[in-house]
Amino acid sequence: MATWDRPSRRQPQAAEPAAEGEPNPPTGRELTEANRFAYAALCGISLSQLFPEPEQSSFCTEFVTGLVKWLELSEAVLPTMTAFASGLGGEGADMFAQILLKDPVLKEDPSVITQDLLSFSLKDGRYDARARVLVCHMTSLLQVSLEELDFLEETFLESLKEIKEEESEMAEASRKKKENRRKWKRYLLIGLATVGGGTVIGVTGGLAAPLVAAGAATIIGSAGAAALGSVAGIAVMTSLFGAAGAGLTGYKMKKRVGAIEEFTFLPLTEGKQLHITIAVTGWLASGKYRTFNAPWAVLARSREQYCLAWEAKYLMELGNALETILSGLANMVAQEALKYTVLSGIVAALTLPASLLSVANVIDNPWGVCLHRSAEVGKHLAHILLSRQQGQRPVTLIGFSLGARVIYFCLQEMAQEKDCQGVIEDVVLLGAPVEGDAKHWEPFRKVVSGRIVNGYCRSAATWTMPSRWMSS
Repeated sequence: MATWDRPSRRQPQAAEPAAEGEPNPPTGRELTEANRFAYAALCGISLSQLFPEPEQSSFCTEFVTGLVKWLELSEAVLPTMTAFASGLGGEGADMFAQILLKDPVLKEDPSVITQDLLSFSLKDGRYDARARVLVCHMTSLLQVSLEELDFLEETFLESLKEIKEEESEMAEASRKKKENRRKWKRYLLIGLATVGGGTVIGVTGGLAAPLVAAGAATIIGSAGAAALGSVAGIAVMTSLFGAAGAGLTGYKMKKRVGAIEEFTFLPLTEGKQLHITIAVTGWLASGKYRTFNAPWAVLARSREQYCLAWEAKYLMELGNALETILSGLANMVAQEALKYTVLSGIVAALTLPASLLSVANVIDNPWGVCLHRSAEVGKHLAHILLSRQQGQRPVTLIGFSLGARVIYFCLQEMAQEKDCQGVIEDVVLLGAPVEGDAKHWEPFRKVVSGRIVNGYCRSAATWTMPSRWMSS
């Protein structure tokens, strides 16, 4: 997967402290009324372009309605915003983007919109996959790097967590340096904090560390700081990361499910993130690729990654069968090639000898078993994700061969459920042994909020995907 180049990070001026007991307003409200209108309008237009399907209309309408209230725009603009969200006025997207980029606040740091939109999207303790797709889209429109969004999500998460482990002197110095760097971005916390009966999102895990609470008090006021670590803050973290708090590694299949004998999530990385990646291996080979996590050593999609360990015994049998066939093919090709001294003869020798077809039965049984079990594993994965074992966070799925087949059946199963939307952000399938007909893929449009990257054989059937999807 592609990685992002780290840009030189701008250091905007820190927000001026509010009066004691009063939190600063969300940064989006610092824009002029005309630019707040442009901000909301651009979001509405983008939603209609990203999610044109009828089943997504209620989400688009609810999102822009909430954003209008968040930005304290007049209710009189609601009909216009809902019209934008329903697909009208799409030709004005570039104009609204240019208006925003000329705002004095955004000229110095256009990521202000990204920061504010991220705060709005997380205010209820739920990070809908469609909301993150919108945040990524707006980030791109305003010429902000996606790595900046990744950094902002990490900063927001750090604002909610309490550092419990003891730090060495070097670690303490490093922490203080990072604390200074992100103080100005504390409004990710501030923008979500309200007093007087509203929800206050703060540091989780009980009482806030004194240093953190004191720092927050200087920015959001003593009343807001007192609420840090409150039940409300803990509730938000519980919602985002699941009740167990252990992520997907906390899930254990207590008993056999249908034909499935093994189903476990293994961590690929340390730490937490506001969006996660699940990788699914297609078979197990010998040597260093004998484990489920080996193929994903350089996966760079998010900072919280898991691989799915499933039916190892059968995937190992399949891998051994594939190696037997490939070894036999290599030996036959080498023997045949030695008989020729001109290019045409060598090319002819490289075609599959008829005698090799007789060993195909080596793979028949393992392949058939794994085909069946991958479908069952995919269906089980769908119910795990729908039950929010991962918390209220977007999930990206990536798999190859039979691992891609697992994902295909996961999406197929999810598409049959009412609450399937807003869970899956992106999907990457490589060499999936599945149906290529469009009618089998069409239901996935309501399941996948972002893109489907489908690496397939050029001779296979293709079909047209929405603009937010990509096939190759």
